[in-house]
This record gives sequence, structure tokens and C-alpha cells, in this order.
Amino acid sequence: MCDYSLEHVESRPAKVGDQLVSTVFSNSITRGFAEVGNPQVAVCLAPGTELVFDRDVECDHALGFFPTKKMGENTARFRRINQDRPHEHHDALEFPSGRIVLLTRLVAGQRATVLQLPVAAPASEQKPDAEPVRQPSQSEELVSLP
Repeated sequence: MCDYSLEHVESRPAKVGDQLVSTVFSNSITRGFAEVGNPQVAVCLAPGTELVFDRDVECDHALGFFPTKKMGENTARFRRINQDRPHEHHDALEFPSGRIVLLTRLVAGQRATVLQLPVAAPASEQKPDAEPVRQPSQSEELVSLP
């Protein structure tokens, strides 16, 4: 599923090889990914999906009026953060350096390719009492953009 503020935007799940572009959707307060050439349909990523961008990723500052920040990295893994906070954005990218950036902070117009989807264990192999994945603490969860 896409982030909460994209619930009213037409969407579809990502596929390996999809050519995506970071997009500002007209009926939403958030940014996400759309298929290149089809900007009205959100492409939703499953946690663990791996992406490669055609250049180093750029992000907007949270306040919006500071200059954009180049991450110096062009590969990332999609993840969901702060799922216990219902009215915050959850969609994020984790870079090889460990930095995490909300997807809604990506500068619009950046192109990425879906390299790999996550592998899900068959239901018979999933352990119901498995420990939950640790969520980053508030101090480590998001990149601080100057």
C-alpha cells in the first residue's frame, strides 16, 4: 500500500523493471512514485523493494525553503517507518550509508528503476511469534537536512 495520503489516488503495485519518476500527485499532499509516462497512477512499493536512480538522489528540506540536498547515493531500499503514528508519512528510502529519507521529501522528476522486489516467505514458514522489526528511534530515523 502507498502512504496514507495517497489512499485517494489510483495506484498499482510495483514490478521488477518498472521505470518510475518521483511525482507530486494532484489530489494529495504527498509525493510518491508514478510510472514514467503515466503520472496519474501511484506505483506502490513493498518494504524491501530495491531501486536504482539514474543520478544521485536529491531531497527537499522539511521546511521547504532551504536548498535541496544531494544524497551522494543512487541506490536505495524502500521501507516503512513510524507505523505506530497514523497521521505521519511512513514511506521512506534507506540508502546504503544507513541514511533514511521520507519518500515525500524526494525532489519531483527523479527517475528510478525497480531492481528487485522483496521475497516473502510462504505463510506456512512465517512464525507468528517472531520479533517485530526494530523501528528507528526518532533521533536516527530521518536524515537531518541543513
